[in-house]
Amino acid sequence: MTVSGTAKSDLHRYLQEARDALLWKLEGLSEYDIRRPMTQTGTNLLGLVKHVAGIELGYLCDTFGRPSGEPLPWLADAAETNADMWATAEESRAFVVDLYRRAWAHADATLYALPLDTTGRVPWWPDERSELTLHHAVVRVIADTHRHAGHADILRELLDGGAGETGTATSLPSADPAWWASYRDRLERAAREADSDG
Repeated sequence: MTVSGTAKSDLHRYLQEARDALLWKLEGLSEYDIRRPMTQTGTNLLGLVKHVAGIELGYLCDTFGRPSGEPLPWLADAAETNADMWATAEESRAFVVDLYRRAWAHADATLYALPLDTTGRVPWWPDERSELTLHHAVVRVIADTHRHAGHADILRELLDGGAGETGTATSLPSADPAWWASYRDRLERAAREADSDG
């Protein structure tokens, strides 16, 4: 669903690029690797996807009176803290990915059904500042999704060296491992020189 050459199509394009990049980071990895906590705060690939599904359903659907009907128990008031940032053993990769695809389809329907200046209310924000436009909400979701796609970039590179936006469009200057080893060594030398100068 696109309308070329419009503000909505521009917003949709950048949101979709982030969505696609985030899902690509799961490809070819084991169940363990997509779930394993890679940072001190537990950041993991499948958890990022689960989180952004909830973000889209919240900001681009519920906020504008267009609930999806998707049950998201991990966002309930009584849910465990950070339950949206990781997948339980019972929440399969297919479940989380399918949820995300349904979330973005419902969010896209909101984007194309309503004018960008439509006002909504974010249910979890304080009443005095809960109002925002669809345009603001879409920009917020784009920023959040790209931020988490950046997290996923780093996690995937740490897991198996996979880097870039997609498997075919890496936007990297070289695919040669020797070039990267030399480049990294150069950065290491520069860091050590700067540290010794201080």
